[in-house]
Amino acid sequence: MAKRFSNKKDPHQTREARKYENPIPSREFIMDLLAEQGRPMARQQIAKALKLEGDEPLEALRRRLRAMERDGQLMQNRRGGYGLISKMDLVRGRVVGHADGFGFLIPDEGGEDLFLSPKEMHGALHGDRVVARVSGIDRRGRKEGTIVEVLEHGNTHVVGRYYVEGGVGFLIPDNKRINQDILVPLDQVYGAEFGQLVTVELIEYPTRYRQAIGRVIEILGDHMAPGMEVDLAIRAHGLPHEWSVLMDTEIAELPREVAEIDKEGRTDLRDMHLVTIDGEDAKDFDDAVFCEPRGDGWRLVVAIADVSHYVRPGGALDAEARVRGNSVYFPGRVIPMLPEALSNGLCSVNPDVDRLVMVCDMEVSARGKLEGYRFYPAVMRSHARLTYNKVAAMLVDNDRELREQYRHVVPDLENLYNVFHALHAERKRRGAIDFETTETRIVFGENKKIDCIVPVERNDAHRLIEECMLIANVATADFLSSSKLPSLYRVHPGPSLEKLERVREFLGELGLSLEGGDEPQPKDYGTLLDQVRGRSDAYLIQTVLLRSLAQAVYTPDNKGHFGLSYKAYAHFTSPIRRYPDLLVHRAIRHRLSNESAEEFHYSMEDMVLLGEHCSMTERRADDATRDATDWLKCEFMMDRVGDEYDGIITGVTGFGLFVTLDDIHAEGLVHVTALSNDYYHFDPAKHRLTGERTRRMYRLADKVRIRVLAVNLDERKIDFEMVEE
Repeated sequence: MAKRFSNKKDPHQTREARKYENPIPSREFIMDLLAEQGRPMARQQIAKALKLEGDEPLEALRRRLRAMERDGQLMQNRRGGYGLISKMDLVRGRVVGHADGFGFLIPDEGGEDLFLSPKEMHGALHGDRVVARVSGIDRRGRKEGTIVEVLEHGNTHVVGRYYVEGGVGFLIPDNKRINQDILVPLDQVYGAEFGQLVTVELIEYPTRYRQAIGRVIEILGDHMAPGMEVDLAIRAHGLPHEWSVLMDTEIAELPREVAEIDKEGRTDLRDMHLVTIDGEDAKDFDDAVFCEPRGDGWRLVVAIADVSHYVRPGGALDAEARVRGNSVYFPGRVIPMLPEALSNGLCSVNPDVDRLVMVCDMEVSARGKLEGYRFYPAVMRSHARLTYNKVAAMLVDNDRELREQYRHVVPDLENLYNVFHALHAERKRRGAIDFETTETRIVFGENKKIDCIVPVERNDAHRLIEECMLIANVATADFLSSSKLPSLYRVHPGPSLEKLERVREFLGELGLSLEGGDEPQPKDYGTLLDQVRGRSDAYLIQTVLLRSLAQAVYTPDNKGHFGLSYKAYAHFTSPIRRYPDLLVHRAIRHRLSNESAEEFHYSMEDMVLLGEHCSMTERRADDATRDATDWLKCEFMMDRVGDEYDGIITGVTGFGLFVTLDDIHAEGLVHVTALSNDYYHFDPAKHRLTGERTRRMYRLADKVRIRVLAVNLDERKIDFEMVEE
């Protein structure tokens, strides 16, 4: 069989030749070989089947097989044979740790998570990519996993507090998802003192039988000074935050303004009244918009910064952007994906300067449907830098002074407002889920101390830009799906059967039902939300429905976006701050060049791995910003111990109630032992705690009044007690 396979031609030969000076068969070709043989093969057998001879090709094959092992495509058995993970009943994925010592394996290919017991977590850390075997079902009906091999360590550095006990030094990680202490030999302390915040470099990773070992490389200090909460979150979650020297060299070679030669061959849109609409404090502008009537509908133009023109595959800028995955927005500070020379300068669509853009030029019907589109590179000049508040004042409040100041673009803004109404109406007809959530903004006073925490008010200008970006992303997904190019889609899966069962059990108690059987549609969710709007328990029902949905991910396997009710959806509109958008721009550019799919820089396997990586960096950013925000809120509450506040129950567990305060939007815990004199029992299906004797009930979304008991900065915890009525 192997001999017959050796006569086949690698369909990805051209792509490999473009990427490597001395190419060998592609990953896909090697995997096809192993699939056809139906058994694991030793490296020498694979080389023979592929007709590889000589030291250089054999060494290249060894490296490729090791890389495929590292990426979880292959696994070497005890006899030295390489087999396909997909054929070995193994699951590859990323470990998500829990503060209580257990963890979960989130499979790369989607599907049900695997529960990892505390014993299994001894040999892995949060963030590691591993291969695991399904080993059974636990008493709660969850699939349990056994870790077979760690493919890639997710942590090279860990930050926390250094302690010494019994002559043994150790680090307690600040990231509570890393539940294991890190041993620090006393000769690797380098001046760190008891209780100090330090960064430790891991020199040995944990195994089933041994703790991780590290050495101190940075002493952050004794206490959390203003601004240190962000530095700590950056290090605790391993966020790349220093630019490479190679990248500095590449930046120095870029022009300060758009070069005339780069404008050649592009559509000239400099006379079109394209404008940017962003927040008051925005500095990097990804997008500009324009709208004009066209027949019974509109022509809607969305112009996006052409980052792909400057950031090319294989360069230092690209490597840095890929590692970061996205910009990270902390309160009062940003860790950008691209350096300021690009993000705030050459790529940012600033007013009254020429900028290179990739344009999605669309035809929208009177009913808000996408009737047609085309993509093309262009050069533009923003005619106004507008804010959401200014646009809302002009369009909703009819502010005469602002309308006079921006009279040259007011007719175009009114066209945008009209197309927004059509798009929003179509969104409702389509059945997209519209959850009502409250975002908050921390306002700083002197010395970076919190002055107040305020809700972010969304107006029609926010919604206008959102609808423009959504329809451009839909056009992008359609454009890419009609080609054979591998690209990344933004995929949001529907609810699992297990979560549906829990939701329906909960709704049944309230006399409500979720239609749609085993595969409910977004419209079924929307119908239920409309049905309960205005009820006192509407927030409770919305929260339970929201928690039944999985997190959206990036993947080349287009499975649609459940929440938005789209069959295909891709991120196109933010290449300055999201790497998936940059990859999408490269795919569009390649297709517009009329080159073959084979000549594209990326393979399907490349995109699978990039999708997994970008999904991880997005979760990493969310965790890091949440940590920093929680610390700031704890600091804010330290002077408020003993004060009373109104709040809402936002979480119910067996050990107590999580309450979010109405005005401050800080969250704390009412421990079950702090509840009135009774035994309380937890009902997970109904999201409530009930007193055995008093029958006093606390449910998700109940309004309560609490008193602040204590604040623990290191643990990021606030303790409350109920103010008894």
